[in-house]
Amino acid sequence: MDIIKVFSKNVKKYRNKKGLSQEAFAERAGLHRTYISAIEREKRSIALENVQKIADALEVETYLLFIEDSG
Repeated sequence: MDIIKVFSKNVKKYRNKKGLSQEAFAERAGLHRTYISAIEREKRSIALENVQKIADALEVETYLLFIEDSG
């Protein structure tokens, strides 16, 4: 399992489920849009405090962002 790939896919999946653009999501999370874009493209590692900001902005439990989709 590639943890960065799993995290990136889940961020994008939950963001899309919420109907949020990267810009709106970044604002909600208190992060920059280019940072969100880099995460979703698997181009950026992420600090733990930002993992929590992202989970809070998506209104999901943090651990859900690290679960590999079996489908």
